[in-house]
Amino acid sequence: MCPACDAVHDFMNILLLGRGKTGSLVADVARQRGHEIQVAGAAENSCGQALATEKLSGIDVVIDFTTPSCVVSNIEGSIRAGKTMVVGTTGWFEQISVVREAVVHAKTGLVWAANFSVGVNLFLQTVAQAAARFAKHPEYEAWGWEIHHSAKKDAPSGTLKKLAEEMRAAGYTRPVSLSSNRAGAIPGTHEIGFDSVADSITFRHTAHSREGFARGALQAARWVAGKKGFYEFKEILAELS
Repeated sequence: MCPACDAVHDFMNILLLGRGKTGSLVADVARQRGHEIQVAGAAENSCGQALATEKLSGIDVVIDFTTPSCVVSNIEGSIRAGKTMVVGTTGWFEQISVVREAVVHAKTGLVWAANFSVGVNLFLQTVAQAAARFAKHPEYEAWGWEIHHSAKKDAPSGTLKKLAEEMRAAGYTRPVSLSSNRAGAIPGTHEIGFDSVADSITFRHTAHSREGFARGALQAARWVAGKKGFYEFKEILAELS
């Protein structure tokens, strides 16, 4: 779908929380596609003031790319205002059951992901399918590695943890050794490997830029606007245009 078509048929009024690198790119791509977007960083959203109900009048979707320490309170503020939400912040997933219950109870909508890249989510599915096969061959041990820019706060990344979680759900119950590096301005590389005495098999996803994350987050926002329920991005992937 072209940006001009987005502007005509899928216009959104968005509140973006977070002025980090990915959040700023989401704002740029949204403006290119003709959407109206307001941005609130930490200063503008002190004590949740950007999420006051009267300030959210006319907002279609709230998108959160903030920090683990802020995201749950931001979700709670959006729920109180009855607004649908897209959450790309990681580091809060141990509270996911509580957040899911709150979203469902309030009859609002939320889409979350450790990574909104369509390619990464296809990569998740591919790794899970491979893990199910390797689970039947105990001679293969698994490992995971990721590298991101030096400003990224959580390590291992939420995406790497999600990869390990998907492997376990697919039946690979043996330990998966995870490691991380932080350096420079690297958008993100994730690897999953299976190793035996005889050979090694490696799966890798490399992001060339953060634009894939931004486009995926906006696709999720367009999809969830006006909907109710708690969704993971991979669950709606087949419905995106």
